[in-house]
Amino acid sequence: MTRTPLALAALASAAVPGLDPTTVKGVVHRRGHQFEVAFIEDTQHRRWVMRAPRSAAAGAQMDVSMSLLGLLSRRLPFSVPTPRGFVDLGEGCQAAVYPYIAGRPLNFAHLPGGPGIAAELGRALAALHNVDLALCEEAGLTSYDPDTYRTRRLADLDRAAATGHVPTELLSRWERCLEEVSLWRFAPTPTHGDLAGDEVLAVFDADDAATGRIRGLTGWQDAKVADPADDFATLVTQASPEAFDSVLEAYAHARTDRPDKHLERRARLAGELKLVADLLTAVGSGNPSAIQACADRLGELNAETLLEEELEPVVPTAPATQVLPTEPPPAELGSTAELTNAAEHTNAD
Repeated sequence: MTRTPLALAALASAAVPGLDPTTVKGVVHRRGHQFEVAFIEDTQHRRWVMRAPRSAAAGAQMDVSMSLLGLLSRRLPFSVPTPRGFVDLGEGCQAAVYPYIAGRPLNFAHLPGGPGIAAELGRALAALHNVDLALCEEAGLTSYDPDTYRTRRLADLDRAAATGHVPTELLSRWERCLEEVSLWRFAPTPTHGDLAGDEVLAVFDADDAATGRIRGLTGWQDAKVADPADDFATLVTQASPEAFDSVLEAYAHARTDRPDKHLERRARLAGELKLVADLLTAVGSGNPSAIQACADRLGELNAETLLEEELEPVVPTAPATQVLPTEPPPAELGSTAELTNAAEHTNAD
């Protein structure tokens, strides 16, 4: 069933006492999306997000994430979508209404290194990963220990290999990493699950990235207790090495427990394995164009990987008496125009 924006606004009004809509804007539904979303402004100039599941499975997923977010909202130094009301949709499903979180989505590709917004992001992730696991258990969040999680990824890789669309070289490299047990000795933490830049909302005091603060995180549908490296997977593939190092340094200082030494390596692997998840989703939906697009991206990654291995330089050992520079030249901070994208759909998740 597809509901109009006006129908979603009516449901929001029923869910939250005193919410009298004046304007509503729907989000264009795309194939594979499991939720209908509308942005609403009421007579008190408050902005709201209405989120309605399109299936019982999506509804069950949303119930768990909303339960978690209700608990996290009082324990994190940034905002999360916190439900203010629910409305029954029948067949065991309910829609949720929560306040719109103001802020600009980050563009990881333009994230500057240093003590500004990159360090803020590191501290925000540390705050999430420091949350007591008992809270996640109370919310009914799915939990994985390291060996189960590694085995699960191996099973996904086997399924992807059976499609015939994954290059042999990639399969071999990924299998070696997944069979390296020492790489997977991590302490499970609460994770966002798949943190992209458009799910990180920031505010700035001026047109300067050094003033940035993390206002909120959205898109919690994949939250679980698992590998903390997962929350760095997109960041490590899109951000510059300097920016990623700044995030990781601030993260390590703010963590209750010291991060394991293989976190960055697993994050890079998780970033690559997103292509496997995309391929399996495309195959499951029976969409030939999506399958071909995934196959093309896997081929490009394979070519890039092979080229990097061929061009990897041999670094000569410096003589013991040689003095090498220890500080890099200062980097210019990017502007907030480069760093962010003003996109309302961030709050849709």
